[in-house]
Amino acid sequence: MNQRASISGLILAGGRGSRMGHVDKGLQPFRGSSMAAHVLARLAPQVGSVAINANQNLDTYAGFGVPVWQDDLAGFAGPLAGLETGMRRCQTSFLLTAPCDSPFLPPDLAERLLAALQEQDADLAFAATQEPGMRVQAHPVFCLVKTSLLPVLSAYLAEGGRRMDGWYKQLKAVEVLFDDADAFRNINTLDELHSLDNTRPPRLADVTSCVSSYDPDALPVRDAQRVIREFVQPVGAVEQVALRAALGRVLARDIVSPIDVPAHDNSAMDGYALRGSDLVLEGDTRLRVVGTVYAGRPSEAAPGPGECVRIMTGGVMPAGCDSVVPQEFVAEESADAIVLRPGTLRAGDNRRFAGEDLKAGSAALKAGKIIRPADLGLVASLGIAEVPVVRRLRVAFFSTGDELRSIGQALDTGSVYDSNRYTIYGMLQRLGCEIVDMGIVRDDPAALEAALRSACENADAIITSGGVSVGAADYTRQIMARLGDVTFWKIGMRPGRPLAFGRIASNGRSAFLFGLPGNPVAVMVSFYFFAREALLRMMGADAPLPLLRARSAGAIRKKPGRTEYQRGILAHGEDGAPQVRITGAQGSGILRSMSEANCMVVLHDEQGNVAPGDMVDVLMFDGLV
Repeated sequence: MNQRASISGLILAGGRGSRMGHVDKGLQPFRGSSMAAHVLARLAPQVGSVAINANQNLDTYAGFGVPVWQDDLAGFAGPLAGLETGMRRCQTSFLLTAPCDSPFLPPDLAERLLAALQEQDADLAFAATQEPGMRVQAHPVFCLVKTSLLPVLSAYLAEGGRRMDGWYKQLKAVEVLFDDADAFRNINTLDELHSLDNTRPPRLADVTSCVSSYDPDALPVRDAQRVIREFVQPVGAVEQVALRAALGRVLARDIVSPIDVPAHDNSAMDGYALRGSDLVLEGDTRLRVVGTVYAGRPSEAAPGPGECVRIMTGGVMPAGCDSVVPQEFVAEESADAIVLRPGTLRAGDNRRFAGEDLKAGSAALKAGKIIRPADLGLVASLGIAEVPVVRRLRVAFFSTGDELRSIGQALDTGSVYDSNRYTIYGMLQRLGCEIVDMGIVRDDPAALEAALRSACENADAIITSGGVSVGAADYTRQIMARLGDVTFWKIGMRPGRPLAFGRIASNGRSAFLFGLPGNPVAVMVSFYFFAREALLRMMGADAPLPLLRARSAGAIRKKPGRTEYQRGILAHGEDGAPQVRITGAQGSGILRSMSEANCMVVLHDEQGNVAPGDMVDVLMFDGLV
């Protein structure tokens, strides 16, 4: 039997993918296929046979044409559980493991590990790398092991051991040094994955295939949010703007401090600077005043033992001084001396160190931050006049429906004024987008297609309201699908069940599309819980909705199995703790209740009826609506 035939390969895809947002990492789209497919293509030529260890999406992995083995060990989705499963099932003398998120593994991995194992008569061999100036980095998940060692591994797991590098401590293991550290690179975040995938943007089908039990007619809110998050891409364009013009913009690159802040050790108080070693523990401390130090003024004061200087807040600490006593703590004070009682001060008190706020060369603000007034002041304190920001996101929006009328038009029988464009305008304005209001588009296929094409050619994203449910006059669905990669969902939520999402193209330009429902409240709910995060992601920002916890003032009826968003009013209860009550009728067309509310009560899928006093999640409208 040749040496290659003596090795089985195992792709470890049984983890939870927690660092990537609990997605199935192996099935994430990457360079035209998936990460696991790339690992399989590199591993298969090196071994006699290959299998995949996976705990979800088993049918999808089976489509790779190799055996798929689930963990035998319950409750632990880690690499050792996969290794044990593989050692039990493979029929060869050796098993070689590789993680599903390392699509660059070297083509000679098996050959070199086996050679080292045999030359040193070892039990197992694993890869290691060493970058210049760094210590050796072991990669025990890239491991070639004798399958006869299964009892050792099983005993370790039975005792509660879970470390990949812990089970073989009593065995003979050999490290094999490889030159290319990138060959063993784990892709741990979606941003890292997208930055490396330089061939094409992901397809919706690629993303939805990674969602367990994906059903577009009954999609949970969390799954829809995840698909949108993984599908949209940042715009990337950067512009340099004057500091005052940066308010509300998204920082494109880190702001690195060119100086220490503060630049010198200085006083945090008005008082007297002194040597901590002069403090008397058992009696009064008497010090002679030899000068005064003012903030912003140079001083050559250099007090000796038994001396101090009067100092103002921000004044540079004189040489030899390490403590400041606030003026109000001084027991006796004259023009040339002060007296301190025992225990008044500890050595080092009220001294601010150079670089305490910021060290020169450190990041004062991180890329992706939405710049607020305090950030303007921070950047100004560094002497920086211009900052790099992501260009403004251009968003086009329109409403659909023959029944809609603009303000100023007469209402016919059965017609209503279009309120959605005004709420969408306000929400986009709050995000700092460049807005293109395309008005009302009638229920006509040609008009809808023309509007979508124009929006696509002139904007980064498109938001429509109405026309995405199933109805006789809802042409939007067919046209959206014809223009690009669009999916239509019935989401397990109330209000706002129908939603369209995807990307459309026209004349070489493309834009992400959010087809929101037509009911006014459903439009706002859908925007905040689906479109808002996606638009911020396109801007390069990460600003999740901050949910608070509050006590429910009354009972709320709720069926498990869907997410509900109820309009509420948050106030302080009699005990001062936050308490929320809903605003009454919660119909998706009752916009008045949205105006009266100051928050939204978020009742998640798994929740049922809420009793008075139960704690619930609350989204405050302040800053959003």
